Amino acid sequence: MAETEREAGGNKGVSDKQIRLKIFSPNVLDITLVDLPGLTKVPVGDQPSDIEARIRTMIMSYIKLQSCLILAVTPANSDLANSDALQMAGIADPDGYRTIGVITKLDIMDRGTDASNFLLGKVIPLRLGYVGVVNRSQEVICQFLNDVGGNYHKVCHSSINLGVKFFIH
Repeated sequence: MAETEREAGGNKGVSDKQIRLKIFSPNVLDITLVDLPGLTKVPVGDQPSDIEARIRTMIMSYIKLQSCLILAVTPANSDLANSDALQMAGIADPDGYRTIGVITKLDIMDRGTDASNFLLGKVIPLRLGYVGVVNRSQEVICQFLNDVGGNYHKVCHSSINLGVKFFIH
């Protein structure tokens, strides 16, 4: 935390310096994950007035690389056609060979709305398709952990069942 504050400041600052987490194991592939900031339209805290341009430049410096797989993250409760992530991915990967769409916040969509057209690629098609993310509230997580008693296998099995139930209803 102290190093992050030293680099980016303590008041909403952003830095293009990487924070690296290295995990070593003979059982996993070598991969580098880069978590880039979301676009900021209006500067807050200690952010410079050109924060959006700086972040766009930072993002493009990574996603333009042909070895990069792009996860274009967009919330389900927004218009997919206005997604900055999909727009930038389209510039960096016009043929769509490296872009996967990630639709988040499916759990907070208005009752009666349907994200299936997003997830099936009927709104904006992507070669590699979309994956949906359902977030659970802290209350649901705590209740869930109490129900399974912290058993890892039960947690995994129950998580899959919860996800299936969500998408069926």
